[in-house]
This record gives sequence, C-alpha cells and structure tokens, in this order.
Amino acid sequence: MEEVILVDENDHEIGTMEKMEAHKAKHLHRAFSIFLFNSKHQLLLQKRASSKYHSPNLWTNACCSHPRPNETVIDAAQRRLMEELNCAVPLHEEFSFVYECEFENGLYEHEFDHVLFGKVETLPEPNPEEASSCKFASFQEVEQLLKSYPDQFTFWFKVAFKKVRDRYYEKLTQ
Repeated sequence: MEEVILVDENDHEIGTMEKMEAHKAKHLHRAFSIFLFNSKHQLLLQKRASSKYHSPNLWTNACCSHPRPNETVIDAAQRRLMEELNCAVPLHEEFSFVYECEFENGLYEHEFDHVLFGKVETLPEPNPEEASSCKFASFQEVEQLLKSYPDQFTFWFKVAFKKVRDRYYEKLTQ
C-alpha cells in the first residue's frame, strides 16, 4: 500500500493516507514535478505510458510523483527519476504551487506541488511501465504545441509550464 503525505495550504504535514483514497477523497497532499533542461535550454518531455491510472498517453514534464512518509521531496524525486527514466541528476527546488483537477475516471488531484529543476544532456531510457517516450523541445516549441494540441498534455503541466518558463528565463538573466 502506497501512502501520500496529507498537508495543509502551507505544506505542513497533517497525516498520511493511502494514495488512491487520497485521490478519490480530494485531500490536499504533497507532490513534486521535475523539469529537466539541457545546455541548449530545451525541456525534457515524457509521454506517459498507456497503463497509467490517469492521464495516460499524454505529454508532461520529466517526472512527477509523491514523497512517501518520512521521505524528503528531493529523495523522493531522485528515487522516482531513477524508477521512471533510469536517470540520476542533481535536483534543486525552485518553487511550489497548489493545483486541483478532476479526471474523467473519478480521481481528483489536489496537490501541493514542489517544482524541481535539473540538467540532463542525453535522452534517458524510460521505464515502459511509466513512460512510452521522451524528447527534448524548446520553450517555443512547447508553447506552440500547447496552443495547437492542448489535449495532448497533462493538466498539471499546462498549469506549471508558464511558471517554469518564467522562472527558468529569469535565472538565465541573473
């Protein structure tokens, strides 16, 4: 049984709950989203596997998941990056935000999402149970794809992308 960490609106832990139950009950819980970039300032995208319990076959950021009880966000992110993409890179937290989304299958995301950045130069070899493919795309390419094909991307990616883009370019000009 996999548990998630329930949090309040300030990310203070208030308990734990089985993951699927938390997604059915709409409880706010801790999550993370990893955004990886290469030296050409391209973003690594992954296409979620067809077997995923929600948002299958949609493009999204490099990796997302939930820390387990007594696991830090960074440790959980490193674990899931290896499990999903067979990839290990240094990560650092950039910002966080809260989002909510209801899916057609009756599940609900209500997450306090920690956004992590890292660098990678080569396409990872995804675990086929997690992702069917990966690709690099420029911010301009992603913006065009989001405009032309919004239904091909996960909900949280669409919410996070503008924040990530603005933060990434802000860091480039510092």
